[in-house]
Amino acid sequence: MNRVILVDEHDNEIGSEEKLAAHKKAELHRAFSVCVFNSKKELLIQQRSESKYHSPGLWSNTCCSHPQPGEEVIEAAHRRLKQEFGFDCGLKELFTFIYKKDFNNGLFEHELDHVLTGKSDGVPEPNPDEIMEWKWINPEELKKDMIKNPDKYTYWFRFLLDNYFDELIKK
Repeated sequence: MNRVILVDEHDNEIGSEEKLAAHKKAELHRAFSVCVFNSKKELLIQQRSESKYHSPGLWSNTCCSHPQPGEEVIEAAHRRLKQEFGFDCGLKELFTFIYKKDFNNGLFEHELDHVLTGKSDGVPEPNPDEIMEWKWINPEELKKDMIKNPDKYTYWFRFLLDNYFDELIKK
């Protein structure tokens, strides 16, 4: 059973909860979003598998998930990057943000999201259980498409780029 780490608005751990239960109760929990860039400064993005419990088929950042109780954010980010894309790279944390979203299916995202970046020119080997499609994209082109077609992208990815584009791209 996957559990998430419940936190307060300052990222202090206050307990844990089964993942789906936390999403049903809209409990604030720790999460992370990884953004990997290549040497051309393109961002690796993925189209989420249709089997995802929310936001299936939408485009999102390189990978995202939740650390397990007792697991550091950086450890979890490396674990998920390998599980989802079949490679790993150096990662550094840039900042955190909090968001809350009602998905109108009885589930909520209420996350304190740690944003990490890395660099890689490796060839991804995506896990088909996690990822339908993937591509490298110029961040400016991505931002334009996100404005034109917001419904193609996950809520948290839009929130991240809408509010922290310059911090993410400067890295």
